[in-house]
Amino acid sequence: MKKIELEILGLSSSQSQSGSFALVLGEKDGTRRLPIIIGMFEAQSIAIQIEKINPTRPLTHDLFKSFAQQMDVSVQEIMISDLKEGVFFSKIVCTDGEKEFELDARPSDAIAIGLRFGVPIYTVESVLSEAGIILSDMDEEEEEEETDEIPTSSTSTPSASTPSAGKSNITEVSVEELNKMLNEALEKEDYERAAKIRDELNKRN
Repeated sequence: MKKIELEILGLSSSQSQSGSFALVLGEKDGTRRLPIIIGMFEAQSIAIQIEKINPTRPLTHDLFKSFAQQMDVSVQEIMISDLKEGVFFSKIVCTDGEKEFELDARPSDAIAIGLRFGVPIYTVESVLSEAGIILSDMDEEEEEEETDEIPTSSTSTPSASTPSAGKSNITEVSVEELNKMLNEALEKEDYERAAKIRDELNKRN
């Protein structure tokens, strides 16, 4: 069975399911896209790993990694192996150094874990043939604009007690205030806002 490597192209709000997000995977060295609808928690977990944000407390997928490392188990790859009645199936391929074994998982969990181990994501031709989308040039331009979005939560709006209260956006806030806001966002585990603040700080450095 030939494996096809995928790469993460972005996350965007799902237009079909409220509160869900579309994780867009792309065929490496190819033109097909594989969108997968995932939940808010998984989207946040994937987003903070992509953004290289360190949470103040470990998330579930971080806990899996810590447990696996303590047991001398490493993840080799993520395989999106099947599609049945609109539901994607995936496997986390692991090894303890002596034998290789597979864990059944939802693609969203598998990818969140795979990102933490820095391993490749694969699928098979049957899945891409059935669920893959070939984008036109115009679609590709729209995709570049839309898939940059990071999941937002209700805690993203600054309260009156934050340094940014009364400011229309973070570009109007001083570096000192941004650093305070970043710490507050991390304490509240509002990683999406933390990513935006961090990006603004990087622009000014």
